[in-house]
Amino acid sequence: MSVIKMTDLDLAGKRVLIRADLNVPVKEGKVTSDARIRASLPTIEAALKQGAKVMVTSHLGRPTEGEYTEEFSLLPVVNYLKEKLSGTNVTLAKDYLDGVEVGAGELVVLENVRFNKGEKKDDEALSKKYAALCDVFVMDAFGTAHRAQASTHGVGKFAPIACAGPLLSAELEALGKVMSNPERPLVAVVGGSKVSTKFDVLQSLVKIADTVIVGGGIANTFVAIDNNVGKSLYEPDFVEAAKGLRDQYGIPVPTDSRVGTEFSETAPATVKKVSEVADDEEIMDFGDETAQAMAAILKDAKTILWNGPVGVFEFPNFRKGTEIVANAIADSEAFSVAGGGDTLAAIDLFGIEDKISYISTGGGAFLEFVEGKKLPAVAMLEERAKQ
Repeated sequence: MSVIKMTDLDLAGKRVLIRADLNVPVKEGKVTSDARIRASLPTIEAALKQGAKVMVTSHLGRPTEGEYTEEFSLLPVVNYLKEKLSGTNVTLAKDYLDGVEVGAGELVVLENVRFNKGEKKDDEALSKKYAALCDVFVMDAFGTAHRAQASTHGVGKFAPIACAGPLLSAELEALGKVMSNPERPLVAVVGGSKVSTKFDVLQSLVKIADTVIVGGGIANTFVAIDNNVGKSLYEPDFVEAAKGLRDQYGIPVPTDSRVGTEFSETAPATVKKVSEVADDEEIMDFGDETAQAMAAILKDAKTILWNGPVGVFEFPNFRKGTEIVANAIADSEAFSVAGGGDTLAAIDLFGIEDKISYISTGGGAFLEFVEGKKLPAVAMLEERAKQ
């Protein structure tokens, strides 16, 4: 996939509009988790260093579109950036659609795009107003690349130049390495609670992966093909389809599980063969035999894609399966890509961040990319690169 990269351009003296993902949690006017801003900083700094006139914008939260609400203002982000970019003039622009003053080497943060009517609908008039603000539009928010909105997609159609920022480029490169031409064996781990939402992902991955390991509620649906799963979380409507995938693609099904009689942090865990789960029990994690078998598959992998925990790792008694799988991925010599909110929380909990080759910043965008869907923002950048 060929797109223009920001790193290939000379930005000196140019008006550069960066669409970043600065959608961070805010409490009492303070940013409480800065991971997304930290990830975007190198892009902003690179443009400033070149002497560009830099504007950056993002959505934050879910305000009523077209209405300013202080609760969803980017002001806390501006205050954070002022601290991090000391020596740079950083300001917030509230009314910017008819033009904004910005000097070379300065940064203006354009207020929450969702305060603008027509943002979510990818409104053409709004897109053209964004585009008129800049000489170069930089799309750097992978997390919203799957949404065709005015600030992620429309603006790029009308800006003089539209390119991918370093964060988006790295993301596309890492995922491309898994999806387009992986070093084999490629092993995918698909966990999490809902099968229905992950079924399209499974359908896509079985075709390209050498082995797909299923965990969580998804695995329970596969266990339910031949066994009673008690009161486990599973999708009865997908059992038939799961059987089809198991039979056609040899998906390994858990042989033992950690079960409890209630879904709570204090529920004791018992390891049982999957054929022995009682009606009043629910499967909440891999058993040791299953976890070790999956770890052995991961040990031989050359490429790993990880999306979703394999058990209720938030509960200490049902954490071991996810921990064994996570450590197997961390200790593997494979090129590994991980994505999805719960996956990132697990990586954090087990302290293995440095041992995963690439951690994706996108939730929905990550899943859609893996399903093989075209992301609107990426399609737009490819289109613009041809012109």
